[in-house]
Amino acid sequence: MPLPLVAITMGDPAGIGPEIIAKAWRSPALLASCRPVVIGHPDVMLSAAAMLNDRRLVVAEVASVDELRASTDVMPCLKATADNVSVIPPAKVDPRGGQAAFDALKVAAELAISGKVDAIVTAPLHKAALHAAGHHYPGHTEMLADFCGVPASEVAMMLYLAPGEMIKGRAGLGVAHVTLHMALKDVFAHLTQERILASCRLAETVMRALVGQVSNLSLTVSGQVENLSYVPRIGVAALNPHAGEEGIFGDEECRIIVPAVEAGRAQGLDLTGPLPCDTLMVRAAAGEFDAVVAMYHDQGHIALKLLGMHRAVNISLGLPIIRTSVAHGTAFDVAWQRKADCSSMIEAVRVAAQLVAARKWLNWRPNGQTAELR
Repeated sequence: MPLPLVAITMGDPAGIGPEIIAKAWRSPALLASCRPVVIGHPDVMLSAAAMLNDRRLVVAEVASVDELRASTDVMPCLKATADNVSVIPPAKVDPRGGQAAFDALKVAAELAISGKVDAIVTAPLHKAALHAAGHHYPGHTEMLADFCGVPASEVAMMLYLAPGEMIKGRAGLGVAHVTLHMALKDVFAHLTQERILASCRLAETVMRALVGQVSNLSLTVSGQVENLSYVPRIGVAALNPHAGEEGIFGDEECRIIVPAVEAGRAQGLDLTGPLPCDTLMVRAAAGEFDAVVAMYHDQGHIALKLLGMHRAVNISLGLPIIRTSVAHGTAFDVAWQRKADCSSMIEAVRVAAQLVAARKWLNWRPNGQTAELR
């Protein structure tokens, strides 16, 4: 199978996006997993390479993704932003940076939707800069939903860690979120049985694909796929401390979460919960669950990032395209200082390539639909 074509967006040029891309480019793991192309501005990427004193890395502007000649010494870059991005000061909220991140993402999404690239991987954007540029989205996930014509209520974010010293599951651990970028006081109004069940379905779909790619996919000589009966085990987090303690600390568990879990079980999902998140994440890391469904942003993010901040990957669920991302922000405190860690970028590219392979072998779709096996 040929290596997948993956578009990597530059993100906000004032942040660490250009640096982590340039650093990751020199890693053999990146080019071993895909044929990459950067979507952004060649001058910014050239500045990142120069900042790293990497004189071997040549940034080659390309007019289309059909012209790729990527190597550890050559970085193809499709220009998708205005020329003024090259003068944006580092580590500053600037509407030009927000516009550059928006433009690069839009071009990458269009390439993915049209099938010209197999997946996209995004470097971080700064939400204040994005809003200053007039684009009032909470983040990447909601923008991509808009570009793809998918209602925001039907998409979700999953943070994912591959198997390792801290993660004992056969395919790693994914944490999907029922609600995402919103004030904590707004979570209660957006927490519904339907959204919880939808998040469980999306988590099950992606973890099934990752289980197949990591440990459970075997191809016979005839090309038939075997051993795909595994049903991912999903732990559903409670909202309140001690899972509400029988209603003493809140009734959302018995009123909303339990009915969603019961409905999912009736549909064939392997769901357990609601469980207090403090102990749930310990059990999940030990391999008892393949995925966790968290009720709100920090409930899932903090726990997973403590387990592996720089290996974590953000996977968008519910889109008709494959998108992964680093699991961190623009990090203005270390931007353009040669201090940024590129591990999450390398891992995001690797996971994107895994999902492309799952889609090709299984005719799997990241929005939860699975057609007949080829």
